[in-house]
Amino acid sequence: MKILSKIAGVIVTLIVPFFLILTAGRIVFNSFYLDYEYNLPNFPPDPFGFTTADRLYWGKLSLNYLFNSQGPEFLSSQRQADGSPLYNERELSHMNDVKNVIQKALIVWYVISVALIVLGVVTWRTKWKKEFWRSVAYGGWLTILLIVAVLLAVAINFDQFFADFHHIFFTGNTWLFYTSDTLIRLFPLKLWSDGFTFVGILAMVGAVLLGVFGGKTSRKTS
Repeated sequence: MKILSKIAGVIVTLIVPFFLILTAGRIVFNSFYLDYEYNLPNFPPDPFGFTTADRLYWGKLSLNYLFNSQGPEFLSSQRQADGSPLYNERELSHMNDVKNVIQKALIVWYVISVALIVLGVVTWRTKWKKEFWRSVAYGGWLTILLIVAVLLAVAINFDQFFADFHHIFFTGNTWLFYTSDTLIRLFPLKLWSDGFTFVGILAMVGAVLLGVFGGKTSRKTS
């Protein structure tokens, strides 16, 4: 039983960072984030004609596609005011790739969330309770180390970090586009730089809370 509790503890420590980061990501990448970003006074304007209202409409529609259950036709059927397609074929292919990554990430998030809840309930009235909360605390502190590393990478050279991030999840240069492409016009680098920063900050806040609460709870548990 002691060996099992140790194994369970290691699993909890390792999945807590994923839980916190994925939770923060799901909070940030929502429609209200686009409202905030597009209305910033220093947000880069679109040199090809999209107004803030255009960006809000098409940006939210595109974000909705990433999280809904509809296929590529959801975006391929969209037309701009002049009748031209919202996205070209290369952009549509990339959006489909992004949707697949996000849908898989959501499944991981759901599984991790359920696993943490189940382990928490199972250990509530067992001798594993102390080990569980200590592992939660360790997971929180581990998350802080990871987030600090990410935020430093974002601050030092976001372009390189952004490129490395895409190389992990996408093949070749399928994520590179012209500045005149709709994806770049709707989602310039500043939006992503701010997004990664906010995800890091939220995840770090959650990590500190879990680290402190988990540590105190484990010490109080006999």
